[in-house]
Parts: sequence; C-alpha cells; structure tokens
Amino acid sequence: MADNVVVLCNFSLKPGHSIEVKGFITEGCKQFAINLGKDEENYVLHFNPRFDFFEVKKMIILNSMVDGVWGAEERESFFPFQEGSDTTVCFQFEQDKIIIQLPTGNPFSFPVRFPIEVISYLSLVDLQLKSITLN
Repeated sequence: MADNVVVLCNFSLKPGHSIEVKGFITEGCKQFAINLGKDEENYVLHFNPRFDFFEVKKMIILNSMVDGVWGAEERESFFPFQEGSDTTVCFQFEQDKIIIQLPTGNPFSFPVRFPIEVISYLSLVDLQLKSITLN
C-alpha cells in the first residue's frame, strides 16, 4: 500500500448525488488514485491519473474491482493535472454511470459495472486531502 492513504467510509452517496474531492498533488508525484465503492475490494470506480507510472505517462486510468479482481481498464488521455498544485475532481453518481468532472475540460463518464445502491467507501492514495464535499 502507498505511504499516503486516506480512507473515508460510512457515508451514503446515492444516485443523483455527487462527491467533490479537493487535494494537493505533491512535487515528484508519479500517480495518485481516488477509489469509490463499497469497501477496499469492491470499487465502482478506480480513478488513477498517472504522471509517469508503469510506463504510462500523462494518462488517466479508469477501472472497477469486484471481490478484489480488476475489470477491464479504460484510459482517458485528457490530463489537466500538475505536480505541486491543487486539484478538484467531482464524481456524480448515476444509476448506470459515474460522471467525472475534472478541473478543466468536458465531463466524461465511466460505467457502473455492478449493482450498487449506495457508495459508502472512498480512498485517496498519494493525494494530500484538502476537503471532501457531498452534494
């Protein structure tokens, strides 16, 4: 596990609502991740911007995990993140997808790949948390 991990659980994010994560990206950051789901083995969304990690440069990796098993990886090439700066990412939970709003650019979505009525788990990996807002 990474050195810098923040876990938030026991909240209820239902379809039609969103969660906004504000954080600071440290200098020399290779990658960070925001995970949303039921628990540490069931992610409806693994959001993983990579500056330079596992031979992936300036790309956002998106995935899901069910019972500890990763799904099919998707990639987003729009990359508005910078080391040594603040960032804000908003995740809108809909019944069949998560709509992701980055600091700049158009929103995009990731499909909900397994039935989930409430997102109650969030983890941040290698992103310094500034605030989390539920809407």
